[in-house]
Amino acid sequence: METWVRLSAQSQARERLLRAAQYACTLAGDVLRRNGANPALLSSVKRLEEHLSLGRKLLRLGSSADAVEAAKRAIHLSDTVLRFCVTLSHLNRAMYFACDNVLWAGRVGLAPGVDQEKWGQRSFRYYLFALVVNLSRDAYEIRVLMEREESGKRGRGTAARAEAEGPQRTGPQRLWLRLRLQLRLLLRVLRGNPPLLLDVLRNACDLFIPLDKLGLYRSGPAFVGLCGLVSSVLSVLTVVHPWLKLKP
Repeated sequence: METWVRLSAQSQARERLLRAAQYACTLAGDVLRRNGANPALLSSVKRLEEHLSLGRKLLRLGSSADAVEAAKRAIHLSDTVLRFCVTLSHLNRAMYFACDNVLWAGRVGLAPGVDQEKWGQRSFRYYLFALVVNLSRDAYEIRVLMEREESGKRGRGTAARAEAEGPQRTGPQRLWLRLRLQLRLLLRVLRGNPPLLLDVLRNACDLFIPLDKLGLYRSGPAFVGLCGLVSSVLSVLTVVHPWLKLKP
């Protein structure tokens, strides 16, 4: 089991590096196209992007089983909201990886009858569901930490509220001050929790990928490539520095 875990970790690191390279090709290809690059160069970049995508699919074989095992572990979390979000996220990831495996089998000729368009849409739907749940989990963790921060500095919070609700201030002014206080608290919480900050940024960047692929929000290849590249670099950071990975 220890050997499998070590091998799986190495495969995840390689997959994330390939992912960064793939989305860098997506970004570069669109930039080159807009600048009137040679068609032969554009074709080479496109082929490289496709090879990198296929390599990632190969490295993700078996990831569906890992996601199911992670979902089984998440069932035992004590926090009800975290248990629901983390378990549901892992289950959606398991379905995403399963669809991805079918796509890989079709690409390499093991299942030539696979409808790439249909299975691609299915995989991106599960990917989108997982990201929405991940962001919901992030929002919940932020709320809990903000409430904890407020309760730990109750005296200062009371003074700030008294200032915001002073008789000399109008309704819009009080509302604006409250928003500023909440924003400062949010920034303080995120600064003090780098794993949570990285998770929010990574999930937010990744969200635009399935939205674009499913046609729900067209953002263009360059923006998708940039988002994918940024999220991939953040993922690599969590591999290089495990303490940056958000724990359940």
